[in-house]
Amino acid sequence: MRGFVERGYNVVASSRKVTQSAEIVASDRVALVDGHIGEPATAAKIVETALSRFKSIDALVNNAGIFFTKSFTDYTAEDFKSLVSTNLEGFLYVTQLSIKQMLAQKTGGSIVTITASLARNPIRGLPAAVPMITKGGLETVTQHLAMEYAKDGIRVNAVAPGVVDTPLHRETPKDVMASLSPMGRPSTVKEIADAVLFLTDATTITGDILYVDGGSHFGRW
Repeated sequence: MRGFVERGYNVVASSRKVTQSAEIVASDRVALVDGHIGEPATAAKIVETALSRFKSIDALVNNAGIFFTKSFTDYTAEDFKSLVSTNLEGFLYVTQLSIKQMLAQKTGGSIVTITASLARNPIRGLPAAVPMITKGGLETVTQHLAMEYAKDGIRVNAVAPGVVDTPLHRETPKDVMASLSPMGRPSTVKEIADAVLFLTDATTITGDILYVDGGSHFGRW
């Protein structure tokens, strides 16, 4: 979010309790919307807020997502519903509304979605087949939408991280983190954000999956 504000964008940020966040603060350039992104009402509120506060929608970043690993046969129906709600419905509703607005504006736009390099290159010691149903689906829809709306100037791309050094991995041993990348280190949050900003600015790149994973998507190590 900081990168977009620094580049002159107005931003609508959303999560279940974003207004209670100590890291993200509302301002004249930043609006906050609480809610579960997998619900149509939350998507509608995000878009309504963007239009009422800032008058247009020019870029969308779909970065909400959940991920957990277990053996394929251990995933429950509730696990699957939770993954679909956040990872797929969380993409669908807000992207539909954003594209409708971009089409009405007739000025094009950019959509960048966070997927996962694990969807392309499975790791035997990291069982994640069911979450990757959703992440693989996001890769596919990215390319279909890129083709569908190319003539409208709406670019649709994705960033596919590998292992990333975030608070989510605070309990993960450093050597385990390092082993998940051919380069021997996880990516940083800034490196993922830089990739998102690059695709947002890259006016003739569309339908691309940009892997930020130290090379883990294309081989063995």
